[in-house]
Amino acid sequence: MDASGEHKLNDELLSNTQRLSFDYFLNEANPENGLVADRNTPASPASIAAVGLALSAYPVGVERGFMTRAAAAARTLATLRFFWNAPHGPEPDAAGYKGFYYHFLDMKTGRRVWKCELSTVDTALLLAGMLAAGAYFDADDESELEIRRLADALYRRADWRWALNGGATVTHGWRPEKGFLRYRWQGYDEAVILYVLGLGSPTYPLPPESYAAWLSTYKWKKIYGRELIYAGPLFIHQFSHIWIDFRGIRDAFMRSHGSDYFENSRQATHLQRDYAIRNPKGFSGYGETCWGITASDGPGPTKRQKTVGGRRFYSYLARGAPFGPDDGTLSPWAAITSLPFAPEIVLPALRHFHEIDLHQGNPYGFTASFNPTIAAADGRSCGWVSPDHVGINQGPIALMIENYRSDFLWRLMRRVPAIATGLRRAGFSGGWL
Repeated sequence: MDASGEHKLNDELLSNTQRLSFDYFLNEANPENGLVADRNTPASPASIAAVGLALSAYPVGVERGFMTRAAAAARTLATLRFFWNAPHGPEPDAAGYKGFYYHFLDMKTGRRVWKCELSTVDTALLLAGMLAAGAYFDADDESELEIRRLADALYRRADWRWALNGGATVTHGWRPEKGFLRYRWQGYDEAVILYVLGLGSPTYPLPPESYAAWLSTYKWKKIYGRELIYAGPLFIHQFSHIWIDFRGIRDAFMRSHGSDYFENSRQATHLQRDYAIRNPKGFSGYGETCWGITASDGPGPTKRQKTVGGRRFYSYLARGAPFGPDDGTLSPWAAITSLPFAPEIVLPALRHFHEIDLHQGNPYGFTASFNPTIAAADGRSCGWVSPDHVGINQGPIALMIENYRSDFLWRLMRRVPAIATGLRRAGFSGGWL
């Protein structure tokens, strides 16, 4: 196939993959309150992170012709009104407290389920989506004015200083029954967006020292000849990049290493492929076009491991490469979401996932995860296949394909004062800043 034919094939595949991933937010949501199901299963609660991804995806849907602007504005307004008016306080069955929201909410009532935590990072992903909506819906009509007002008010309500609980770094969350969780956001992880939004707050900003304290916990490594801040699961290198264009902007840590977070994610993406090619544990299917290890479902029974042929397999787990844990489970969405960083290796992987029929019988594109080492009951070469689709997997696919194709969300978020202010207070400079 010549270059133009290959480009056309890639473009068609990207368009189809993006559209199917986007459809999750049209179909797996409650249009009355805008809540989005964590999974496409009947009893699934809403995930507030999935709602943040949905709010970011609706503008993409308008630009790509997947939905009308009026429909996107109506869905967005229903969502923002719900979060503004939902029960908010220290009661154990509220929707949120101190401007933060519980990780999982009942799809109909919008109240807390499973005694889950008030989640700082999931709230950050939710607020990023709200700010994206506020930036996109810029018309002077009543509904778009209300979208901007509510997005701003919801962002201003989050009390980031409270979330420090007297420490230098932000806590993971809080429960009404026991208070703050003992874990904090330290060590390189998906919380860059959390610190940027916290630092940028016009009402309860994090002190700049909290970001410096976070940076002090980073570990710079050299692996397979590549130098980077290491984190095993691929999603850590992707989530904050959905909203923030890190190309050419650097904080103190990156300046000292002559890199930036975009380049770091590029190295992390290549590292995953390097690991799959080396395949030190000898799992089936791994190779130069078949890789992508992240937090995902796996073939093990719920909450315990399963042993097949002397190998152990796990259920939901934050898997990582190259230091593990790794049980042969791969996630197509994790590879595809790295598209802006390394298209030269992601596009061949995308074509490979298409060729091995991972989209077969899946309403939202590729399966969430699969394990070729475990033989499939129906004899398919991809082996075990996850039965569920997950909102926080679908959103990054649709949004990062768009950032690769047009920089759309990156350009939109550069106009958001909270993002620019937060980055500057964190010590970022250069590039578009």
